[in-house]
Amino acid sequence: MGNSDYYKILGVDRKASTEEIKKAYRKLAVKHHPDKNPDDPGAEATFKKISEAYAVLSDPEKRQQYDMYGSAGFQQRYSQEDIFRNFDFSDIFREFGFGGSGFTSFFGGTRNGGARFHHAPVKGQDRVYQLPLTLREMAEGARKTISFSIQGQNEQLQVRIPKGMLPGKKIRLAGKGNPSPGGGPPGDLYIQASLIPDPVFRHEGQDLFIDHPIGLTDVLLGTRIRVPTLEGKELEISVSPGTQHKTRMRIPNRGLPKMQNPDQRGDLYINILVSMPRDLSSEQKELIRKLKNTGL
Repeated sequence: MGNSDYYKILGVDRKASTEEIKKAYRKLAVKHHPDKNPDDPGAEATFKKISEAYAVLSDPEKRQQYDMYGSAGFQQRYSQEDIFRNFDFSDIFREFGFGGSGFTSFFGGTRNGGARFHHAPVKGQDRVYQLPLTLREMAEGARKTISFSIQGQNEQLQVRIPKGMLPGKKIRLAGKGNPSPGGGPPGDLYIQASLIPDPVFRHEGQDLFIDHPIGLTDVLLGTRIRVPTLEGKELEISVSPGTQHKTRMRIPNRGLPKMQNPDQRGDLYINILVSMPRDLSSEQKELIRKLKNTGL
């Protein structure tokens, strides 16, 4: 069915009366009935769509459920067979001059005064497998072996993890989900990444963050520091004199790649943390007093 706004399909207000809904449907049904549009290949689909909207909005109980849960919520609760069950279009089609056959010819006849449906085999249920990954595996990609059980049978699969598969991202393995209860196709298996915490780096989206402490004199005089990268290398960067505590320095394109485009990477941020000494020797105190006397 898809997510559909039945009110928009019929072109009526959400407060429309039952009679207004019927009038709108009558107008659209006459316009889009395939018998009236033999050269339009889309007429049948349009006709079914407006008929579905009318079947829901003309039924007080279904309309109340639709208004309460919205399109997506309603369609999770009602199959198309539920929508049309015990619903008789004969009267309204005879009123249009279609002889009562306009609806049933599309859906396979009637049963108990309503529409009869021919069901395709139901697809099996999808499964989600949580796969823990390190930040480095997320950055560089990996091959992992996963083990899972379906109906008591253990299975192992080799899975290729693409670059940029961040926490929450999924890859789909078609046909590796649960079997269908009615002989239909099996569901799919979704591999979802979860993060193994890193002792050095943390991430926000594609950006990486690292804390780097430096001493008081390094802040005052400036210095050069070496910072690690996720690839296991080190970069040397300059810290200017007077850099403030918790200053954030950025190194572009050293973060995590995008899953859709691995050539695009986030950035690496270094948080400069100024380490204040807790205990000073007598000599250090004397030197600081002299600095203080200079106006520092």
